[in-house]
Amino acid sequence: MKSKSIKLGVIGSVLLGVCTTSALAQVVNNEAYLTDTRSIVARSGHGLCWRTAEWTPAMAIAECDPDLVKKPEPAPAPAPVAVAPMPAPKPVPLPPPPPPKCDFTATLAADATFAFGKSVLTAGAKRQLDAVAAKAAACASVSSVTVIGHTDRIGSEAANQRLSEQRAAAVKSYLQGKGVNAVTFDAKGAGESQPLENVNCSDKLSRAKLAACLAPNRRVVIDLEGTGK
Repeated sequence: MKSKSIKLGVIGSVLLGVCTTSALAQVVNNEAYLTDTRSIVARSGHGLCWRTAEWTPAMAIAECDPDLVKKPEPAPAPAPVAVAPMPAPKPVPLPPPPPPKCDFTATLAADATFAFGKSVLTAGAKRQLDAVAAKAAACASVSSVTVIGHTDRIGSEAANQRLSEQRAAAVKSYLQGKGVNAVTFDAKGAGESQPLENVNCSDKLSRAKLAACLAPNRRVVIDLEGTGK
């Protein structure tokens, strides 16, 4: 009986030494592991926890048997932060459409506008120019007016040039008198230099027949450029 008490005392001393010299890590209230008087798990010299006879896998603790302990569920991912939708971009206003053009060309036959070889407007010419002035008045603005006088080839080149300039000037003056105003208003004479391509008259014709044949070349052309309303 005395021998048995000595053995228990030795075992107790060994265990106490292990408890006091081994790393002490966790205070537990668990019958599955051997603990010291402070309820700290006793460990072997290799750092292993001492299990009791009552130990079962279900009683394992993470510090001693981490592989047997159910891992805690990971924390749920944070709920996505609601982001306010970006406001729709404001539509870019379209540029205003360009104003409509108010361009036109008017051609006055010289024989209906002037007496042969003259630069004085006839009554018929004035009626035609009144129509041109009315059409120009329908424009919001007139940027340019160009009046070009043309003659046929009968007579000298110098005389024809001078006559074409005089006729263009007469038309310009009349239109301005009717209120046609433009930023640029030109009157030019082309003389006999720009005959129409479809007018082919032989010089062998009599003067009267040649003058009649060349009549389309005797003309005044009005080019107007403007902006519509």
